Amino acid sequence: MENIIDKIKSASAAAINNLYQTQIEAKDISVNVTKPEFTGDYTVVLFSLIKQIKKSPEALGNELGTFLIENNKELFTDFNVIKGFLNLSVSDNFWIGFLENNSSDKNFGKAMPTGKKIMVEYSSPNTNKPLHLGHLRNNFLGYSITEILKEAGNEVYSSCVVNDRGIHISKSMIAWQQFANGATPQSTKTKGDHFVGDYYVKFNDEYKKEIAQLKSAGFSEEDAEKNAPVMKAAQQMLLDWEAGKPEVIDLWKKMNAWVYEGFDETYKQIGTRFDKVYYESNTYLLGKDLVEEGLMKNVFYQKEDGSVWIDLTQDGLDEKLVRRKDGTSVYITQDIGLAAQKQKEFGIDENIYVVGDEQNYHFKVLKLICQKLGLPAADYIYHLSYGMVELPSGKMKSREGTVVDADDIILEMKNIARQKTEELGKVSGFSEDELVRLYHVLGLGALKFFLLRVQPKKKMIFNPEESIDFHGFTGPFIQYTYARIQSIFRKISDESLLRQGVQTTNLLPLEKELIKIIEQYPAAVNEAATEHDPSKIANYVYSLAKTFNQFYAELSITNAESEDKKIIRLHISEITGNVIKRAMALLGIDVPERM
Repeated sequence: MENIIDKIKSASAAAINNLYQTQIEAKDISVNVTKPEFTGDYTVVLFSLIKQIKKSPEALGNELGTFLIENNKELFTDFNVIKGFLNLSVSDNFWIGFLENNSSDKNFGKAMPTGKKIMVEYSSPNTNKPLHLGHLRNNFLGYSITEILKEAGNEVYSSCVVNDRGIHISKSMIAWQQFANGATPQSTKTKGDHFVGDYYVKFNDEYKKEIAQLKSAGFSEEDAEKNAPVMKAAQQMLLDWEAGKPEVIDLWKKMNAWVYEGFDETYKQIGTRFDKVYYESNTYLLGKDLVEEGLMKNVFYQKEDGSVWIDLTQDGLDEKLVRRKDGTSVYITQDIGLAAQKQKEFGIDENIYVVGDEQNYHFKVLKLICQKLGLPAADYIYHLSYGMVELPSGKMKSREGTVVDADDIILEMKNIARQKTEELGKVSGFSEDELVRLYHVLGLGALKFFLLRVQPKKKMIFNPEESIDFHGFTGPFIQYTYARIQSIFRKISDESLLRQGVQTTNLLPLEKELIKIIEQYPAAVNEAATEHDPSKIANYVYSLAKTFNQFYAELSITNAESEDKKIIRLHISEITGNVIKRAMALLGIDVPERM
């Protein structure tokens, strides 16, 4: 479906070709929404056309505007030229026609299939600790970009790589062996991921204690760190795991199962799901054959000690190890192998990794190596890099137990939602079950919206209290707007009004402004998908909700001044509700039917 901006570009290109016998493509014409201080709806930027057409901005604007008005009466009613900008006023009939065609379409905004297959990898938890606040931003970004790309017409698969092996897992295992006395999540009534995470913190506490003891006995800091008994035990456990020692494998499986049960509970709470889960314990040997292939192609080279490297200095990077001298792989090798496996398994055209910005260099190297190896879809590796989330109190550290667990944040958000809702007196007529559901929807909505409204690349500070405000740039404000729209339709006794055609031929400024914003929804989805940026949707849907509330406050809907006005405002309200619901779903946020 061609949107209004595309129509203006096409009409302008046709006009220029007709007026000046100059071939200009529609895509090369820049059209923006007219700034509020000027008269008009959309603005054609003339500066880029002046050199080719050899006219002054004023002359070009007046000639082009006159032609467009005379030859597109169904689309344009007026124009004005200010410096290098042609401001066009769009006919009310166009907006009314748009409204009639789309007001009841619950799928408005969903693009036609592109035939493109995309994989979005996100979450990537470690099985030595529960999900925390940083994981929440990762999960919300990953889920949202998956849904946005689907809305833009792509076939999208979500995936997760679970980091279930390595020294960090061994640390939790050793601490449990030494200090748990056989305790389990069940016996302690502790959620599995929290239970294992507590032993990761316990390991670090013990490690610090042993370092201090060795230093007091005369060891240097470095030697104390190497010789601390608990660290040596963890390192031996890792070797035993790699050797497949049965009792170590059994303990590893048991503790990971505890963690997975905890993860699943959190994922269910936040609405995260994956089409494919990869486990590092299964993938860490991937890429070994690609190292051999790279040596044969002279992409990699071998040093005298047997280690294998790639020299990326000509590409502005440095030398990178891809296989250790003992023959074991490194993270980059596993990622190369997994990238190849994903493409082979799913035939993907784009491979998106949602990973924090501390890994920017890693993904530059990964993409470059895959390109040099000639792997399919190597050019389409995309790192959706995001900044860290901090609390007003500062940074968090897992091993010191200062991280805010995801479950604790979720519980706090539900409690704040309860408190704010009760303060506003919005709980009458709800059963206890309905209230529990409402607080969940509001709390999670506030949390997700707050973390997604900021461009991914930016670092951010999360303030729970600020995120739940029924009057600000927040999820609950938009959720309340949706509930308000639904309340309008619950009051209508004659539902046939929604099926009646619009008779009015003129629009008030607020009616027109709201329809204009609604019409921009598909373009907002396309922009968010192209830029891999859910904040575009968050900003769009907030603008829509804010404008609707102004419309609601200033113009009567059910008691409109005429039947025609009542019908058109109901149509406007219906499509506004549909678009808010769709846009919020792209952010992973539910909207309540009533509040």
